[in-house]
Amino acid sequence: MPLVITKNFGHENSRAIEVYREHGGYETLKKALEMGPGAVINEVKNSGLRGRGGAGFPTGVKWTFLDTKSGNPIYFCVNADESEPGTFKDRHIMNNDPHLLLEGIIISCFAVGSHKAFVYCRGEFHRQIEFMWKAVEEATAAGFIGKNILGSGFDIDIVIHKGAGAYICGEETGLLSSLEGNKGQPRIKPPFPAIKGLYDCPTVVNNVETICAVPWIIENGADAYKAMGTERSPGTKVFCVSGPVKNPNFFEVELGYPLIDLINKEAGGLRDGVELKACIPGGSSMPILTPEEVAVAKMDYEALNAMGTFLGSGGIVVIPKTMSIVSLLRNIANFYAHESCGQCTPCREGSGWVAKILQNIDAGRGRHGDIELLHDLCDNMRGWAHKFHPIQPWLKKDEGMGGGKTICVFSDALAWPVQSYLIKFRHEFEEAIAKANPSAAVPADISESRSVAAAH
Repeated sequence: MPLVITKNFGHENSRAIEVYREHGGYETLKKALEMGPGAVINEVKNSGLRGRGGAGFPTGVKWTFLDTKSGNPIYFCVNADESEPGTFKDRHIMNNDPHLLLEGIIISCFAVGSHKAFVYCRGEFHRQIEFMWKAVEEATAAGFIGKNILGSGFDIDIVIHKGAGAYICGEETGLLSSLEGNKGQPRIKPPFPAIKGLYDCPTVVNNVETICAVPWIIENGADAYKAMGTERSPGTKVFCVSGPVKNPNFFEVELGYPLIDLINKEAGGLRDGVELKACIPGGSSMPILTPEEVAVAKMDYEALNAMGTFLGSGGIVVIPKTMSIVSLLRNIANFYAHESCGQCTPCREGSGWVAKILQNIDAGRGRHGDIELLHDLCDNMRGWAHKFHPIQPWLKKDEGMGGGKTICVFSDALAWPVQSYLIKFRHEFEEAIAKANPSAAVPADISESRSVAAAH
């Protein structure tokens, strides 16, 4: 399998422009400029490249949504606000090959008619921001950024912007609000950024890894890219594996690669004496997988959706048998309660409430009915109203369901893991509650559990 994203990572001083050019860097830009914008868009569209930030929306299709008739400038924003726990791929891309990202940005901007691009970096990425600015300076000096690049008549300016370390700014409209100098809060859609985004102008927002795939696609063609991965999830993906494995790291493999092979072959397997209890497949907001599910899971969008979870950002977290699921979920809930922007009531109140209940359960202060109460809270936080489903209640859609209950998906992103942990590892929560209330009676139904809400 040819490497698309990490092909230059092993080269000495890979961040330097001279090393990048020695291995063919910026040659694809020349080809793209000769092809023309429409041909570049069609090639990306035909490749089936999907957004690698988590949503998985087709990249080329997204570009075609831009309002090109408004007469307003078109802005191109790269989401480098990598904040999902368990995910560190974009950081390593900027560490090892910043010029690949820049070449992808320049080609993409040429395709969509944008002359101004912003790379929005997570505030804690101090070194990566330095590397990106250095790369911009090198590319500018070489004539790849600036006025009339390579004599094509195309102008491009790229700005590296430092965020303030807010998880919510990983949501594309929250990112745009922050970039404008406002509080990082998501916006109601529609209008979508393609129509009215940065400074009320048409805007594209793509993830770092997504844009880094563009040069390979233009160089090798859409068919070569589609030859990797699966029919509906083509290409490669950089997965991050962390936890008690022998080689925690990032690995580029084809989409559809078995999860168990990522753990055992790529990451070297579990450390000696460690047994697998569960696995998070795509970042902390994804529903969890049991060992039985890990054994058969394939790492692509459709396969994981069928199992009631999501590919997400590709952050695989291996959970050992010695870890308390209650403590793990409490920690995740605390993170989301802290990171909620507070704009929507279900998220602002629900995330804090869920975190407090889980803190009480983990600290030995749980009450009978807490599990049902947590399910009830998650139902009211999520955008999909539904009845409980024994396998994937966080994914099941029923008749009469309403629309989203919050502006962005943040509220859902906490409800999904909470409900999956509660169902798949209910016994651990029941045991923690029973220890705190050895002689108490279990409520007959969920209505009784709701009555204890005020106590929390």
